[in-house]
Amino acid sequence: MEPQIQYARTSDGVSIAYTTTGDGPPLLYCHDHSMAMQHHWTGAAPVNDTIRTLSVRTRVTIFDAAGIGASQRDVNDFSLDAQARAIDAVATRMAADRFTLIGTASATAGAALYAAQQPGRVRGLICVFPTLPVVRRTGAAIRDNWSLDRRRWAGIVFPDGPVSGQRWYSNAMRESMTADVYAAYRAEFADADLSAIYRRIPVPTLLCIAKEGPPRESSLALASIVPNCRVASTPDLGSDWLAAILEFMGVDAAHVSAPPAATGGASGTAVILFTDIVSSTELTERMGDVAFRDASRALDTSLRAAIRDAGGAAIDGKLLGDGVLATFLSAAQAIDGARRCLALSASSELGLHIGLHAGDVIREDNNVYGGAVNIASRICGLSAPGEILVSDVVRGMARSSAGVQFEDRGEHALKGIDDAVRVYAVRESA
Repeated sequence: MEPQIQYARTSDGVSIAYTTTGDGPPLLYCHDHSMAMQHHWTGAAPVNDTIRTLSVRTRVTIFDAAGIGASQRDVNDFSLDAQARAIDAVATRMAADRFTLIGTASATAGAALYAAQQPGRVRGLICVFPTLPVVRRTGAAIRDNWSLDRRRWAGIVFPDGPVSGQRWYSNAMRESMTADVYAAYRAEFADADLSAIYRRIPVPTLLCIAKEGPPRESSLALASIVPNCRVASTPDLGSDWLAAILEFMGVDAAHVSAPPAATGGASGTAVILFTDIVSSTELTERMGDVAFRDASRALDTSLRAAIRDAGGAAIDGKLLGDGVLATFLSAAQAIDGARRCLALSASSELGLHIGLHAGDVIREDNNVYGGAVNIASRICGLSAPGEILVSDVVRGMARSSAGVQFEDRGEHALKGIDDAVRVYAVRESA
């Protein structure tokens, strides 16, 4: 099950989203800068098996780096020092004086730097598929090959298919970040003097490296300069390297396997967007059935594309007739998606009511359920034509990240909801 998202703030004020689950020795997991943590819980195997399996044996905390997923998006510092600050912010919120730190692929550099800076907090460092960069690419070159890089990573994770898994991975990368953020992280990793960082690591270190292929030689070169280092060669992203991690932590690694997938729907936190066409009944009378149907279908298609471009996912299983329901990883994304939807409405003859709320939802059969969904729907109904209303929860999440202002509209009693909900209208920043 997808755990609840919490937030930590770095020393320079950046909001970092994280989740914690499981029971056992504390493990702070820095995942590669290619996908938001949400997809590690809800995605296709072998991606989601990693965290789910570790959570059976350890208390694992995973977070989204700045600019990715549910963390603050409007950032411009992707340096290794900034990455170390994000790790420190999350580590401070963990209920553990010392913990094991793991970094995968491009996230290994930031994890190594933090271990070098804070040896008193890091019990041991694990680097999965680390390399010393041998090809340096500019940010422009990476951005220009964003689609190609996504397909390349999908082929690495799903080398033998299925095609649906590869397509899912590529789409998950696109939903998790922009090409500019991806390029910034890759450029930082490629330009860093990793050998100088790894030589400074004072804690026991495990390097999980590939058994074959070009990355193996670079990983072995790295292993030769890390003090107090152990090496585990693994063929792929399967259970072999998970067992090596647990053994390194002193945890019983017998019968390592992912827990069975939850039945009856996975739960988690989402930012929910509702849209509804203004006065659809009157418009149908005025325009005629065919003209209204064609206009609403065209707007629906455009809204779903705008939601996808903003990093959200329209819920195909929820048939609203005259509106769209979508979920987002962050409040800033959701507000961006709502503004895009409003702009499309303004250029058509169909107006929109738009409402946003955030909370726990249940996902099942390509649909979402729960009280948070009902509140979002009610807030949508409160909004005036051409207006975006958000709950106090969304406003609190997006105060420093959405680039907009919020106008207090007071508390409202919502049908079927026990407590009054305070709502805010989204306004352009001065």
